[in-house]
Amino acid sequence: MKGLPDELTNELRALFFQSAAELVQQMNDEALRLEKTPANAETARSLRRIVHTLKGDSAACGFCELSELAHEFEDVLTLGKPAAAKAVPEIALRVADVFAVLLEAYQGKKNLPNFQALREEIAGLAQSSAKQTAAIRQETPVEQKGPWSEYEVLAISQALESGKDVQRIVVQLDPHCGMPIAARQMIQGVLAGLGELLALYPGDASTGPITQIEAALASEKSAEQIQAKCRIPTIAHNVKVNSLDLSEFASDAGVLDSVGAERKPEAAQDGFADTVSSADGAVMEPAVPALTIGAENILRVDAERIDAVLNLVGEMILAKSTLQQTLLEFGQRFPKDVLRGKFSDALAFQARVLNDLQRSVMKIRMVPVDQLFRRFPRMVRDVSRQCGKEVELVIRGGDTDLDKGILDAIAEPLMHLLRNAVGHGIETAAQRISAGKRPQGILRLNAYHQGNQVMIEVSDDGSGIDPEKVRQRALAQALVTPEDAARLDEGETLELIMRPGFSTVDEITELSGRGIGLDVVQSVLTRLKGAVRIETAAGRGTTFRLQLPLTLAIIRALLFRVEQRLYALPLNAVAEIARTTEDHIRQVEHYEVLQLRNDVLPLLRLGPAAAAESSCRKLFVLVIHHGERKFGLIVNELAGEDELVIKGLDDRSIKSDLVSGASILGDGRVVLILNLAALVERFVRGRGSDVARTRKAGLLSNLSGHPDSELERRSLQARGVGGGQS
Repeated sequence: MKGLPDELTNELRALFFQSAAELVQQMNDEALRLEKTPANAETARSLRRIVHTLKGDSAACGFCELSELAHEFEDVLTLGKPAAAKAVPEIALRVADVFAVLLEAYQGKKNLPNFQALREEIAGLAQSSAKQTAAIRQETPVEQKGPWSEYEVLAISQALESGKDVQRIVVQLDPHCGMPIAARQMIQGVLAGLGELLALYPGDASTGPITQIEAALASEKSAEQIQAKCRIPTIAHNVKVNSLDLSEFASDAGVLDSVGAERKPEAAQDGFADTVSSADGAVMEPAVPALTIGAENILRVDAERIDAVLNLVGEMILAKSTLQQTLLEFGQRFPKDVLRGKFSDALAFQARVLNDLQRSVMKIRMVPVDQLFRRFPRMVRDVSRQCGKEVELVIRGGDTDLDKGILDAIAEPLMHLLRNAVGHGIETAAQRISAGKRPQGILRLNAYHQGNQVMIEVSDDGSGIDPEKVRQRALAQALVTPEDAARLDEGETLELIMRPGFSTVDEITELSGRGIGLDVVQSVLTRLKGAVRIETAAGRGTTFRLQLPLTLAIIRALLFRVEQRLYALPLNAVAEIARTTEDHIRQVEHYEVLQLRNDVLPLLRLGPAAAAESSCRKLFVLVIHHGERKFGLIVNELAGEDELVIKGLDDRSIKSDLVSGASILGDGRVVLILNLAALVERFVRGRGSDVARTRKAGLLSNLSGHPDSELERRSLQARGVGGGQS
C-alpha cells in the first residue's frame, strides 16, 4: 500500500481486523441460508456484497492474497447464475474458512496456507458463469443494463425495497452536440429537480467521449413528464424511461458493473480509503464514495477500557461503603449535629447517581448471546455431515444479554454440548425412522433470563441417556467405587458424565473417545459460579441446562460469619434463612439433615460442631438451591447484606476452590466469597469417615485462621480493590 504513513497503516489494519471477523461470520450465515434456499436472489446479493467488502478492505490494507481470492470468488457470484449453482454455498463456506485462516495468519504474522486447489475450483465455476452470462447479454440490449457503481446499485435496491418508484432514464445525446460535458450537467440538473437522483453515468471524472447518459431516479413523476423535461433541443436526441423492478434488479445486479465504458478503480468499502496505483505506477488519490448509505451508530470499544471503567465504579462503590460507615460513626458520636442530615442527604444523592452509573456500565458490558450462538449453525452442519446424520439447529433467545466475559468463557462448553448432542444423542436417519421419528433430528439452543441469572439450554430429541449404562461405565473406568455407585440416585448418576475422563465410546475418532469433553462444561461452570443440570428421557432426548450469573463483576451478597471469619454468598443463591439448634440436627446415612417443614434438608457444616454443653445454641441455616436439589449451610451468625466488588486472591493469601473471590467492606474488613458449586461438590463426594471429620472441623476448616486480613487487603489492593487503585 502506497501513500500512507506507517502509523495510519497500522490503525487501518487494526480497524480491518475488528470488522473482518464479523464479515466472515456474516458470510457463513448467508452461505448456510443460500444452501437452504438456493433460489433466493437477495441472499446471493448479500453474500456478494460481503465478499466485495472484504475484497476492498483487504486490498486497502495490503493483504493481497485475501483480496485476490475474494475477487476470484466475487466473479462467480457476479457473472449471473452458473450451471453449478448448487456448489456455490459449499464453496462459499470453504472460502470463509480460508478467509478466517488468512486473517489469523496476518494478525499473528504466520505462514499463509496453500489454497491453490480451492482457487482452481473457483476458476472452473467462474468459467461456467461467464458462458451463461454471455448468453444472457446476447439476448438483452445493452441499454437495458446500467453501468453503475456498487454504492449506486445499493442505493437503488434500498429505494426499491422501501417502496419508491425508481425510473431508469437513458438519454442519447444529439450527434451534433458540441459540448457533451455541459449537456451532461444540464441533464443532471433537470433530473435532480424531478426527484432523488440515485445513479448517474458517466460521472464527473469521465474523460472519454459522452454519447449517452444513463441515470436512476426515484420520483413520483410519470414517465411522460420525465421524458418531456429531458427532451432539451440540440442536446437530447432520444429519451427512454422505464421502471426498475426489485426482483429483476436483484437478479441482474451483478451484471450491471461489467457493462458500459471504462470504469475507475473501485474504492474500498465501509469507510476504508484505498490508495490505488495506476497502470503507469503513479499514485492516485483515494477514491471517495459518491454517496453515504446510512449513518454508523456503533462505536467499537476495546473490552479492557470498559473493564477499567468498571474497576473505577467498583472503587467508588467501596468509597460509598466507607462513607456510609463513617457517617454511621459520626451519627453515634454527634447524634444532634445538624451536619449529620446534610451528610446523609448528600450521600443518598451520590448513591443514586452511582447506582445509575453502575447499571449503565454493566449494560455496556452486556452483549446479546446471538454473538456466540451464530457460530454454531455452521459447526452443527459440519459435524452432522461428518456423522452421516440429518440435524436441524433451532436457536431462540439470541437477544438475551449476558456479560461479555461470561459469554466468551462458555463458548467452548457450548461447543462440546452441541457436538456431543449430534455425535451421541441424535440417532441416524434409519434409526429414527425405525423408532417412529422423523429422519431429521432437532437440536435446540435456547437462552432466557430467570431472575438475576441467565439460563442456556441445549436439548435434543435423540435417544436420551441411560443412567444404568453411565453407572456401569463409571465403574469400569474406576471413577466411582461399587459402594458409592450403589448409593447414587438418577440425578447423581447422570452427573458422572461430567467427571474428567468419562466416556461411553470405545473407539477413538476425530469427534469423540478421547475422554475430553463434558468435564470442560463442569469446570467452566464452577469457575463462573454457575451450575449445570441434566434432564433426560429414554427415546425422547436430553436437555443440558446451564445456569449463569448475569455478571461476575459486582454482586449483591449476604454476609455471615463462621468461627469469627466473614464470608459471603450471592444473595440470589439463598432461598430462605432458617434457625435451629444442634439438638434438631439428625444424621441419616452419613449425612446431617434437618426437618424443615415437610422436607428433609441435607446440611453442609461450614464450621465445627458445637460442644455438647452448647447443643442448645441457636444456629442459622441458609437454604440454597443447587440444580433441582436443596441444601442447608450451617453458619454461626448473620452480618447483613452488601454490594461487593469481586476480585480474585493470589496464592499467597488463599488457595482453595471453595473461595471464588474476595472484596473489602467500607470499614476495611476483608470478606471471602464462597464458591457454592465447589462446596456442594465437596459435600456430595464426602462419604463415611469424611462426614465425621467434616462435622468435627467443618468444610471451611482449612480456611479458618489463614493469612491475616492485612495480607489479604494488600493483595486485593494490588488487584485494584480498595486503596484508590484502578
